[in-house]
Amino acid sequence: MKTRHLLRTMALGSILCLGTAAAQAQEFTRQDTLRGSITPERAWWDLSFYHLDIAVNPQDSSISGSNTIRYKVLEPNQQRMQVDLQPPMRISRVTQQGKDVPVQQDGNAWFVQLREPQQAGTEGEIKVYYSGKPQVSENPPWSGGITWARDANGKPWVANSNQGDGASLWWPCKDHMYDEPDSMRISVRAPKGLMDVSNGQLKGVQEHADGSKTYHWYVANPINNYGVNLSIGDYAHYAETYKGEKGELALNFFPLRYNLDKAKKQWAQTHQMLEAFEHWFGPYPFYEDGFKLIEVPYLGMEHQSAVTYGNGYQNGYRGRDLSGTGWGLKFDFIIIHEAGHEWFANNITYKDVADMWIHESFTNYSESLFLDYHYGTQAANEYVIGLRNIIQNDIPIIGVYNVNQEGSGDMYPKGSNMLHNLRQIVNNDEKWRSILRGLNKDFYHQTVTTQQIESYLSQHIGRDLTPVFDQYLRDVRIPRLEYRVNGKTLQYRWANTVDTFNMPVKVTVNGEAQWLEPTTTWQELKLKKKKPKLEVDPNFYVTAQNVAAA
Repeated sequence: MKTRHLLRTMALGSILCLGTAAAQAQEFTRQDTLRGSITPERAWWDLSFYHLDIAVNPQDSSISGSNTIRYKVLEPNQQRMQVDLQPPMRISRVTQQGKDVPVQQDGNAWFVQLREPQQAGTEGEIKVYYSGKPQVSENPPWSGGITWARDANGKPWVANSNQGDGASLWWPCKDHMYDEPDSMRISVRAPKGLMDVSNGQLKGVQEHADGSKTYHWYVANPINNYGVNLSIGDYAHYAETYKGEKGELALNFFPLRYNLDKAKKQWAQTHQMLEAFEHWFGPYPFYEDGFKLIEVPYLGMEHQSAVTYGNGYQNGYRGRDLSGTGWGLKFDFIIIHEAGHEWFANNITYKDVADMWIHESFTNYSESLFLDYHYGTQAANEYVIGLRNIIQNDIPIIGVYNVNQEGSGDMYPKGSNMLHNLRQIVNNDEKWRSILRGLNKDFYHQTVTTQQIESYLSQHIGRDLTPVFDQYLRDVRIPRLEYRVNGKTLQYRWANTVDTFNMPVKVTVNGEAQWLEPTTTWQELKLKKKKPKLEVDPNFYVTAQNVAAA
């Protein structure tokens, strides 16, 4: 789940991200660097293709098989390659051109010594054989691993959830977000009577003598590693078509067999989701791979083209409205939020987990945009403002780079409110919509940095927003508009901010709306009347204080 921090928050009510501050202050290790940085053993090669070919055995909670890794050589004369796989999983052998090559383990990293120095511009391939009993998720989706469950009929029900903790919990890969394969084949052998549902389109089903079946899936688009999906269960299946901006989009739904009727009713929201998000963000980014909803034994996650669902066939977040406004009960949180990640997480993907806000802030805000499209702007405003009740302002939203460390869970509601501020600054909803669509067009199927997104927003909004991003992403203070009146002169400034903060803000003075351009130094506005009544537009995530009256 991308909702790693926030969904934990929801489960605990108003207690947000209990372990975040401690995690932020931890001392980082060599393993953190090997996992979180673009090491020399990663930098010289570019992923082009994976073929993950595995057998899953629920009886002993094991996975075995291989991953073929195809790559392009970027730097000459390189021979040492880093592949990641976390214990207790183990690599048994690695081959190149059909012959074994040496491999050495260093914790989660495995260093493969290729047969000969690689030449820039050429392509290569290795095949990694592995097996083991992967880490079991103790609290999915907030803790990474595999969930080995049973459905109501006692049949095995298996699923993965591993954002942040890493896809290398259960399969060997280049486990860093900066690099994605251009396409991927996923072959999963499931026990007799069960079905595997993974990403992309189903290309074939191979039957075996023991009654088991191998399901062959093909992903035609780039895919991030944590978005690779494994879902095995006694699934029913039904299909629909959505006529969208790029033509017909195949929709496939996989509820547990006994929940088919519930799914057909509740999952109809998929059409509403697509209509709203294609309006705001542009075409669904993976028409070639279709869109799926899959029932799983945990809350849900944004696996690319294979969104997983466990919200109990009810609106809200497990039946609750996170905003406290009532609007959160108008939609199924998991369908809307997780599917929103198809645009922000799967289409536009952070290069370093420290920039997870790119996924979570935009997707959290997508919930209000869904409401805006179907229920109006006032509903959207009330919803996003209501989410402020779970903002903690504990640590900065942006984490520590190059050590696989994400920032505060405030990246959800606070990041959403920062974007809502930007919408007010734009003050033109069609322009705001064009910016959101432009992001998904100009960064289509790319991995990005915070700097790229910040620069894009500044450029297209038409002002340097660096102080705004510094305040909301890199600081924990809420800006405070301080003001005082001297006769018919209103004096005002920003306080409780970074030194350069200069965000415009909409206010009403004696009932008349107008814009102020405060900085951190006092400015003046001449008034028609003494003792004005000043109110800040509540759509801005700021506070206000009459310092003369303090």
